[in-house]
Amino acid sequence: MLRKKIAFLGAGSMAESLIRGLITEGNVLAEEMFVVNRSNQERLQQLVETYGVVPFQEKREAVRKADVLVIAVKPSDVVPLLQEIAEDVKENQVVVSFAAGVTIKTIEDQLGRNISVVRAMPNTSCAVLQSATAVSFSSGCDENAKRLANQLLSSVGTVSVIEESLMDAVTGLSGSGPAFFYYIVEAMQEAGVMLGLPEEIAKTLVVQTIYGAGCMLMKTGLPPAELRRQITSPNGTTQAGLEVLRTGEVNEWMKRAILRAAERSRELGQES
Repeated sequence: MLRKKIAFLGAGSMAESLIRGLITEGNVLAEEMFVVNRSNQERLQQLVETYGVVPFQEKREAVRKADVLVIAVKPSDVVPLLQEIAEDVKENQVVVSFAAGVTIKTIEDQLGRNISVVRAMPNTSCAVLQSATAVSFSSGCDENAKRLANQLLSSVGTVSVIEESLMDAVTGLSGSGPAFFYYIVEAMQEAGVMLGLPEEIAKTLVVQTIYGAGCMLMKTGLPPAELRRQITSPNGTTQAGLEVLRTGEVNEWMKRAILRAAERSRELGQES
């Protein structure tokens, strides 16, 4: 158990996913997680009732009591938030930002260059302890701060340390990636129903198929192209389906979706 007090400044889906994951894993006590959500008190109450976290109406008070600050607000709200809490942030605290596009420098400019800043991009799979998270550290992060951030985020999935210049790419790939994945799953389920399968059976078959494919990638270590070739018999059913995907340029459109998401991450940073 980390035995650190964590203040969540913002109560959106990413904050909730991390809260749920930390409680599930048993790494942080619910009563040591403070949540502030200025604009939606109903949402805040929902988190309190569901997870037992501690609500705070005054964000500056929550900041003063915490060891770790998790910035989980919209990118456009980050600078005003930091300006509001700047006087209360201490040098021994670790600031973890989930805000897409907001750079470490932007945070340092508001809080001071001696602050330990961790720019992180998890995804919502941290709710089931399967997040793919990338992190970048400020120059003010010592080994203790890096270790704490790694312990916090690795408790809900994998953590990859990258150069900050690559963070927008991560946002497009693994940050937004689950939504692209779910979009494909929706289409597969709908196709199953069109073919006459009951909706629940179509869902079960698709979810297990995708889960099994993910396990094959993880456990065999084989490239996806090789695993695809193993399934694709000449003139068989899989080849027939793949020809449709190629005709529709699905490969190209998926790349474009990820590139656009990464571009939008950069735009959000500029807007902030």
